[in-house]
This record gives sequence, C-alpha cells and structure tokens, in this order.
Amino acid sequence: MKYFKRIKSEIDPTPFLEEIRGVTGAWNVATGRQDKIPVQREAKAIPLRGLRKSAIGDRKRRDVHESRWTTGSKQYPVACAFLEAFAAEQDSILGRAKIVCLPAGKRVYPHIDRGDYYRVRNRYHFVLTSTHGSWMKAGDEEVRMQQGELWWFDNDQMHEANNDGDQDRIHMIFDMLPSACAGDVFGSAA
Repeated sequence: MKYFKRIKSEIDPTPFLEEIRGVTGAWNVATGRQDKIPVQREAKAIPLRGLRKSAIGDRKRRDVHESRWTTGSKQYPVACAFLEAFAAEQDSILGRAKIVCLPAGKRVYPHIDRGDYYRVRNRYHFVLTSTHGSWMKAGDEEVRMQQGELWWFDNDQMHEANNDGDQDRIHMIFDMLPSACAGDVFGSAA
C-alpha cells in the first residue's frame, strides 16, 4: 500500500475514551467542523490543537502553519500527553489535532486536504473505537482500521470515510511536521 501505513497496533483506547466520557457535552462544545466544512458535515469533533488565528494575516486558513493548543484541550490531558509523546518519538512537530466522532451510518465525503499546511505534514488516525473497523479510502486503496491501531495516510489523495457500523466511530486525527522540514516552513526560527 502506498497511501496507508499502520504505524502501531494494540494501543489501549480505554483511558482516552474514559477521558472523553468524563467531559459533559464534549461533542457539542465546538461545532465548526460540521457547520463550516461541507464534506465533514456528518462528523462531530473535539478540537485539541488548531490553527493560530493571530497568524492568519492575509493567508487562507489552509495555508496557516502555526498551531496552538485549544482552551478545551486542558480537559484531555491523556490525549495531549499521547500526542506530545508520539511527536517526540517521530522527531516531528505537532500540528492540528482533534478527536472526531462519526456516528453510525454517517460518512465523510470525498475530498483532498488542500493548502500549504497539509502539503508538508503527515496525517495520522488513531482508532479509539469502531464496531466493525473503520473503513477509509485514499486514492484507489481501501483499508479497515481496527480499534487500538495508529495509521498514517496520504491526505493529498482523494479520501473518504464511512461508518458502516452500528455505533459511533471515534478517532484521534492529527498532523505532524517532520523536524527536518521545519526550517523550510518556519524559517530558521523553528
């Protein structure tokens, strides 16, 4: 496979799921993803890291490289610690990150993540829960990611997802910039 690669498996999702369950109304705090991005309209999200709005200037949001922890991320210390540890392990700089719920019978419509931000980063999916495995397609390849697995995939390809299970599918989705590329993106100040 050239568009998908399983990085790890058998990661216990229990502490992450307990953390989400411990936050009242977790899925209703930030609705920008489903309200503003048509291909994501059926998915709910908990933003952990987002673009640094003060850095937008005259750029499009998809071209903003600078990221920051969201105010709400403080309620998810287990998830944040995992992201920081994995970024360090991969010698990468953590970018945007979110926990995403795709309810049963819902989908993420075909799209390509365009813009300078996505062009230089690697995209990862950590499957926290999925009844029948999480179906995804990128380019001409399809996979079924299982609970407890961490995958890289090429989001420069046309990609989509579908929850054909009978329960919510929950993933942690995040981006990382290899440290070797940071100087090209942020200049010598990185």
